[in-house]
Order: sequence, then structure tokens, then C-alpha cells
Amino acid sequence: MFKTPLRVPFIKTVILLSFVGFNCHTYAKEGMWLPPTVKGREKDMKSMGLEIPVEQLYNENGTGLNNAVVLFGKGCTGEVISSKGLVLTNHHCGYGTVQGLSNKEHDYFADGFWAKNNGEELPCPGLTVTFVRRMENVSDRILANIDDTLSEAARASVINVRIANLEKGYKFSTGMDAMIKPYYNGNQYWVILSETYRDIRLVGFPPNGIGSFGGDTDNWMWPRHTGDFSIFRIYAGKDNKPADYSKDNKPYETSQFFTINAGGYKEGDFTMVYGFPGTTMEYISSYQLNHIYSIIDPIRIEARTKRLAAWTNSMEADRNVFLKYTSKRAGVANGWKKWQGEVRGLRINNVMGKKQEYEKQFQQWAVTDNTMPYADDLLAQMEAKANAVNELVKTDEYIKEAVLGIEIIQQAAVLDKMLQVMRAKGNFNIIDSLQKIAASTEGFFKNYDVETDKKVFAQLMPLFMEKNAGYIPETFRMQYTTNASDYTKWANYVYAASATSKAMLQSITQAPDSLVILADPAWQLYSAITKLRKERITPALGKYNDQQTYLNRLYMNAQMKLDHSKNFYPDANLTLRLTYGTVKGIDPDGPAGYSFQTNLDEAVLKNNPEVEEFKMPAKLVSLQSEKNYGVWNTNGTVPIAFIANNHTSGGNSGSPVLNAKGELIGTNFDRIWEGTMSDLYFDPKLCRNITLDVRYTLFIIEKFGDAGWLLKEMKIVRPKGK
Repeated sequence: MFKTPLRVPFIKTVILLSFVGFNCHTYAKEGMWLPPTVKGREKDMKSMGLEIPVEQLYNENGTGLNNAVVLFGKGCTGEVISSKGLVLTNHHCGYGTVQGLSNKEHDYFADGFWAKNNGEELPCPGLTVTFVRRMENVSDRILANIDDTLSEAARASVINVRIANLEKGYKFSTGMDAMIKPYYNGNQYWVILSETYRDIRLVGFPPNGIGSFGGDTDNWMWPRHTGDFSIFRIYAGKDNKPADYSKDNKPYETSQFFTINAGGYKEGDFTMVYGFPGTTMEYISSYQLNHIYSIIDPIRIEARTKRLAAWTNSMEADRNVFLKYTSKRAGVANGWKKWQGEVRGLRINNVMGKKQEYEKQFQQWAVTDNTMPYADDLLAQMEAKANAVNELVKTDEYIKEAVLGIEIIQQAAVLDKMLQVMRAKGNFNIIDSLQKIAASTEGFFKNYDVETDKKVFAQLMPLFMEKNAGYIPETFRMQYTTNASDYTKWANYVYAASATSKAMLQSITQAPDSLVILADPAWQLYSAITKLRKERITPALGKYNDQQTYLNRLYMNAQMKLDHSKNFYPDANLTLRLTYGTVKGIDPDGPAGYSFQTNLDEAVLKNNPEVEEFKMPAKLVSLQSEKNYGVWNTNGTVPIAFIANNHTSGGNSGSPVLNAKGELIGTNFDRIWEGTMSDLYFDPKLCRNITLDVRYTLFIIEKFGDAGWLLKEMKIVRPKGK
């Protein structure tokens, strides 16, 4: 079943240390470039192998490939791969949606799903995809006559009004959604014109034995053998425009979709990744980095290790619990593993030391420059303010990961809403309001197990109580001592006496009684921790964050003006970006044949029916044993994944990976463990993005899913003879 221990051989660390110190030649290009600015990168991209004009990647005429890239849901990327609105993304990006469509009778995680025609495609309530049609730099209109050193509050009061007015103007003039976002820590502003489609339907979804093969053990690791893809379709209303779900809607029609190149690639080939990277902080000071490296990441890892162990134990024992928690677990485990790699990469690279050396150099520039008198004091202010909140940062992280990692305490927020309704004055129907609040919990209870959460309580509460002595509410101390200072007894008491069950919430709606809520132990914990954060934590951290926002903006501005050795690009903020690099192998465990590519033969060697995360479908094993690969046969097997040195981040999951002609060769789905630090520091020697080879995707669709009808609507370029 699921494994939580990490597979990190000692030899890996030794080789990586020597690898970091080796000055190897590389064509990796740090940077997440705004599509309208790639014209300035064209010479560099051409020198690395780009074969098409950059205008084919983005232009304002509506013919650029940006019109084939979508923000999938709220935090992934997808790509349109047919003229009929077929969208390819990652398996893990569709996971939450598919969980909502699954049940014991239709277990799509175990069995997969493959529509045989348009009529069998399943509506996905709440799922959206968004196209970015155009981007424009509006900095001159947003920042005109605003001094750099104006306070954040005063600055925001002016900027927010300008943004609101300009967004309205763009929306009126274009008929599209308009959103203006800051870049370079508020030193630039761009407007993003987009269209969001709301009728999305599931078309294909491999079972977990393909789509999440390798599970936690292989997550963020190389080599990978995961068929991490799923397929959806966009439906449109009249005039091919966005519309709410209707059986009368038709598949979205477009001339902008990716040609699929099934001819493969070789090491050193030029690649691009087009997508929506989520968050990076490449330019922060060493003092802010220290919060992440020394406080935040270690607490997250510690707390999630315990939560995941408790969840895993219950999921292994009961398939119903597995179905309830599998999507939640995947999300929690993804961050848990990523942060371990991040800390490790930062340590191996001595990023703190490198930041400090850069800051010494910056200080010399600032002292000798006369154009920005504020610059020479920036780092000193950052250091003082960061050090002053170390304990608060620690406490807040324990609250978020330990206390609020317990679902019954999270759910007590519902009781708090009910209490506020009961206490409110005014002419409204209390019963109706309470029933609406109770009805909003349906999704929670569908994916909740009391006994599992009780185990989590007994595991997480000690972290908060024993490692956070200065900020423990009296309510916590009282409940703990009343239950013999025993965490298991405390958990039993809370869960036995709480009104957070579905039945109890319904009873409150029928007979409102605030005393029931006030006496509820879960609500008491929620109320106490919320009060602590509201009175002692959030205001102080809010003030600190406002101060750092101001200082970071000035620091970014000063870096861009004083440092002439860098090509500055804006940090990721879940807006459309293009990155580029080359197919580039890495052997974290020493010399190996899987340097830059893996294949199905290797995957089958990992197959283990006794271990859930390595349990491969029998049909796939049979296809491999019979060498029944069809046209996807490549050197006697089927390629699965490859790595390149493109700069990616969270949000790039599902991004199209393109060759020099702008053709789709794969779908981005991960980074290697040692390179997850690229959100904070990009090292071309270690940072690699992991891509699912499109040939494996097509093989699974056709030979495993028996959904070859989908391939007929794709434009596929194959090698001669195939």
C-alpha cells in the first residue's frame, strides 16, 4: 500500500554534492517569461534551436499558440489538442474532479474512465478552463506620478482605483474578462484579457495504476514511470462562447490547437514549456529565505508526516476511507514531499550563503549609487523586521499545520457561523439560514471519516502543545489536563462530545440553541485558536508582511537598476509564461541508462500487486509482455517520461512541452526532488522538469483505453513508416 518513507540512498547525496561542484556546460535558461516579451528572447532561443518565429507562440492577432494553452481549474495548466476542444492535462490535475464523479459503483481511480463517444463524456460541475487572449503592459497608466517611496497604504489607495477603472474599460471595449496584476513586486502592471469556459466534461482518465503509478515513493523523483494525464473537453454555447452547462452545448471549435509530434527527441534538443506557474520568490532576501528554510518548511514536513501516516493507516484498512481521502492525501503529500526536496536542495547548494554573498555585493552597489538614496538601508531594515517575527512565524505555522490540520477543528468553523446567525439581530429566517449553512457541509461529510480524524488529532496536537509553549490558549490547557494529560483520551472526549457530525448539525437547524455550540469542545478549540490568531498573531504578521511588501518592492526595483549582470524576469503568479531549455539528463544515483528518458519495460519491473502505489493494471502488463504497442513501438518498448532543464513551478502541472517547431512532445507533470528549490533558487545543474512523453499518452488512449476514436480528431505527426 502507500509508503511514507523516502527512498534516498546515501550514495545519492554523495554524488549530488560532487555534481553541484562540477562546472558542467549547460543550456538551461532560468526565467519565466511573459509571452509578449519573448520577442526580446528570440535571438537566444534561435541560438538554442527554435525553428519558428516567436510570433507563432504569441501575438495580438489571435493566431498565437497562447490560444491553445488554458488555465485548468484554479491551479493547473492544460493544452488544446484538437479542433473540437479536447484538452490534455495531468492525471493529478483532474484528480479532485474525478473524485467528485466517483463512488463505489463507479470507482474511476481503480478502473479508469474512457468515453466511447461525445454522448458518454461526463459533465464536471464547477470545473473551468481559461484562455489568455492578450496581455498588455499598463504600468505607465497605473504607476504614473507615484513616487517609489510612497507608503504601501497610500500607494494602494491610488493604484486600486486606477486598476478598477482600467479593468472596467478593457472589459467594456473588448468584451473579455480583464484582470490587472502586479509584476516585479509591484514595479510593473499588466492587464490580462481572457475567456473562461464553464462547461467542461471528462473524456479519459487512466486508473491510478497508470496515472499515479509510483505514488508518494516516486513523487518528485527521477526516474519516473507515471502516466500522469487525463483528458477533458470544452463545451461552448452560442457563437462558440462560454456558457453554463447545457445538454445543447457543443464541443468548442478552434483553429488554435497543438500539433502532436510523435517522432520523439534526443538529448540536447530544444524544448519549451508554456503554462501558468504558480508562485516563485527568486529575489527575496536571505532573511526571508531563512523563515522558509529554518522554520516554515521543517514544521510543515514534521506535521504532515504525522497526518499522512494516520491517513494512510486508515486508507489501507478500508477502501471506503481510501476513496474519501485519496484526493486529499495526494494534495497534502505533494507539498510534504516537495518541501523536503526544497530544504535539501537549498542545503546542498548553500543557497543561504549565496544569497548573503549577493547581498554584500548589492550593499556595495547601493552605497556608491546616488540615484536611490533609500537603497543602502534596505537590507538592514529587512533583517531587523524578519528577526523580530521569528517566533510568530513558528507559532502560526504550527497552528496552520497541526491544529488546523485536524478536520474536526476546521469543521467547527461551521458551528461558529451558526452561532453568529443565532446572535445576529434583524428580520430574517434563522432556521432557513442555519439550514443553508448545514447544507454547505455535504461535500465535507462525503469525504470525511471520524475515526481517521481522531487518529490525526492524537498525532498532531502534541506538536502544538509541546513545541509552542508561549502561545497556547487556556482552553487547550484546560481540555488537555481535564483528560489526564493524555492525547488519546483528549481526542476521544472531543469527538464524543462534539456537535460537528452531520446529524447534530441538522438537529441544531431544527432547534437552534447557542448553548449547545458554546459547550461544544471542538468549537471551543476553534474559537480559542481563532481568537489567539486574531489578537496576537495575524495583526503582527500582517504588519510585518506589509512592511516587507514595501521593502521587497524597493529591493526589486534597486536590483533591476543596479545589477547589470542579470536578465530579470517576474516571479511566477499563476499567469501565462513561457520557459525554454533543452532535453537534459541527470543521474542522481550514478551512471545509468535512464539519464534522460524512461520506458514501459522499466515500469513493469516495478509492478507489485501487493503495494497499492506500484500496482499496475493487468491489461497494461499484458500489453507489455506481448509487445502489443502498435505504432507506438520505439526500440522495442514505449517511452514514458523524459527530463529537461526548463524552469517550472507548481501550476505548470499539465503544461504543454513543445519542440523547436512548437509541436507537442509531452505534458509537464513534475520536477526532480533536488530541483524543487527552483521556486527560490534556480540551479541549472540540478533543476529538471519531468515530462510525460506524448507517445505514452497516445499508446494508453489507444491500446489500453480502447479510445482510438480520440486520436482521429488529433493532428499527429509521425516518423516515416509509422
